[in-house]
Amino acid sequence: MSKKVITVTESIQLEEIQLEDFKTLSTLMNEVYKAAYKHFWKDEGSWYVQTQFSKNNLEKELLEDNTNYYFILYNGEKVGIFRILWGKKLGGFDNQKMVKLHRIYLHEKTQGKGVGKQLLTWLEEEAIKKQYELIWLDTMDEKPQAFEFYKKVGYQYHSHCFLDFELIFDKMRKMSQVYKKLS
Repeated sequence: MSKKVITVTESIQLEEIQLEDFKTLSTLMNEVYKAAYKHFWKDEGSWYVQTQFSKNNLEKELLEDNTNYYFILYNGEKVGIFRILWGKKLGGFDNQKMVKLHRIYLHEKTQGKGVGKQLLTWLEEEAIKKQYELIWLDTMDEKPQAFEFYKKVGYQYHSHCFLDFELIFDKMRKMSQVYKKLS
């Protein structure tokens, strides 16, 4: 089965993740996720990577309706993941058509190169084409640079919650929901 590849820019592509990619996904996220978040976890993020990026969880997530799950390629190299949940609701906006950016993880070597911004712009354009009115996502409060990045590109604070994962440090549990209305 051939994989769907979307060209975002000359240097950025999205390659559809399929079940047979589970080892590549796990290996990539072991590097990318842990580099960014290992200090959040008592086990340096091993449990999270093993559960969220396992073959079983990938199979479950690929079977969900109205989702897209991609590897992010930068200059031909897999540098992260991008998962979109079309139609996923954010409380308080019940009458609007919305999309959740469920996962965007990028290798630290891509920081400052505009990859995240280009991906968000692409998602906004796709959402507008499909007549969506709002994009939202979760961002970890203990990652202030991420929160500031989303604010800079037009996202606003909506609410927050606290993760109940046993192995996450208490001070790292807060996660905010941010959103952007599309015009």
